[in-house]
Amino acid sequence: MNGSLYSLMTRSASAPRIRGRCTGAVPIGRTRAAEAGTTLLELIVACSILLVLATVSIPLARVSIRRHKETDLRYDLRQMRDAIDRYKDASDKNLIKVAAGTEGYPPDLDTLAKGVKLMSAQQDKDRQVRFLREIPVDPMTGNKDWGLRSVQDDADSDSWGGQDVFDVFSKSQGTALDGSKYSEW
Repeated sequence: MNGSLYSLMTRSASAPRIRGRCTGAVPIGRTRAAEAGTTLLELIVACSILLVLATVSIPLARVSIRRHKETDLRYDLRQMRDAIDRYKDASDKNLIKVAAGTEGYPPDLDTLAKGVKLMSAQQDKDRQVRFLREIPVDPMTGNKDWGLRSVQDDADSDSWGGQDVFDVFSKSQGTALDGSKYSEW
């Protein structure tokens, strides 16, 4: 018998013929199209996994951005309230000149940012002190327009009487992640 005929007769019908003797031999019965289909299937599975991960991460990113804005709002409110308190302390110590009827609070937020002249025993020195570098931007509304309250206003008033600045709040009507209103902070 011929060697090739003998190999055909002894080999089972289901086993594929293999070319060459190396370990990475490719079966003769398979084509490149079958191998490419497996790659396409892998690509579809990978895209599906990425789609699921993106769907989950987008709401988390939105919450993270909102939480960051809320942190900025709390920081800005704390800075402005601290500046108002420092202005009040300076006026109580007669370091700055205040208008009658204001009870020592600043007339507006611009006064805190522009600064005021200090009254000292040495009148030849013109010294000015600023309580804020600048009026911060409200992260919720995107502008520098803050809600103001004066000592003469009611505690729950949303309109400013215009006499002095006792407190500041955000004009945003949105609700925070904890359920409270930004304007109540």
